[in-house]
Amino acid sequence: MSPELHRPIAVDHVGRAGLDVMVEATSDELTALAHRMGLPAVLSLNCAFHLHRDAADRLVARGRLHAAVMQTCVISLEDFPATVDEQFTVLFVPAGKETEDDDPSTPDEISYENGMIDLGEAAAEQLALALDPYPRAPGAELPDSAHDPEDHQFAALAALKRLQ
Repeated sequence: MSPELHRPIAVDHVGRAGLDVMVEATSDELTALAHRMGLPAVLSLNCAFHLHRDAADRLVARGRLHAAVMQTCVISLEDFPATVDEQFTVLFVPAGKETEDDDPSTPDEISYENGMIDLGEAAAEQLALALDPYPRAPGAELPDSAHDPEDHQFAALAALKRLQ
């Protein structure tokens, strides 16, 4: 199965001078990405990559992702537009050569096989990571009752516990 946004590049095409690649999603790809990510819509997505090899001959990708999406507000449940503008760095490593580094300050690793990397899938993964998991529409606020401990759904249980 091919990913929704597929832009394969041969690792051998990245020389010492590096390689710049722009990934821009088509309307069909945007629809498929919205479905994959559970969004009402992905309106646009483009990602500029600069690929280069570091001193250890690892393939490094620095990227800048721009996307316009529709998200559903966790408070009002209404859809609203949101933008994503993220810079990131990832390492492409041959499958089986990934490290066990859990340090969040080191770049994420993306494995590849057969000498091919997929910049489209890398862009889609960065979009997924950049999305707010609890999106709030501008101006959306919790109702006052959400802050009142007496109206809380477990208030009756708390009262019973105090009686014991």
